[in-house]
Amino acid sequence: MQKERSLDEQRDEFARRRLIATPIAGMIAWILIGISSLFLSPFAISLVLFAATGSIVYLGMFISKFTGENFLDKNRPKNTFDTLFFYSVGMSALVYAIAIPFFLIDYTSLPLSVGILTGLMWLPISWMIRHWIGLVHGVARTVAVLLVWYLFPDHRFLAVSAVIVLLYVFAILVLENRWRGLSANA
Repeated sequence: MQKERSLDEQRDEFARRRLIATPIAGMIAWILIGISSLFLSPFAISLVLFAATGSIVYLGMFISKFTGENFLDKNRPKNTFDTLFFYSVGMSALVYAIAIPFFLIDYTSLPLSVGILTGLMWLPISWMIRHWIGLVHGVARTVAVLLVWYLFPDHRFLAVSAVIVLLYVFAILVLENRWRGLSANA
């Protein structure tokens, strides 16, 4: 019989993970949105945004097999912080209830609302792993998305996508460096 692990032990275990599969998936989704904004009609770009951002969690599950994170590993002991992470993902999905009504009024509101609201899940991640990257990503994403949304009204899908992709690249590099540091000290 396996000993029950404390929440502190589970949090430490969660914090030692690599945590790049989902950001890689998000980066791929926003690259797709940005590229499609160069060629597609507003309606088609909107559909790409809905489909791409809605598939981030599934793409992340697939990518996790290659990053060593393997989200679906049934042999790994249950961790309460996995549940909290998936609740954060669920929270991000629920924000479409805000994004959709504004999208129906102005389709260009979509990258603003989805870009900011789905970035909110980075805040609890920061707390879970005891690292600044989630706070920096979440706040920088909110400010930068809002800024480019106003500065580039004719290219909102592209500008917002570019900002989010750049922030993902930064976050992935920081998370990977963090994980390598933890692995070297283990």
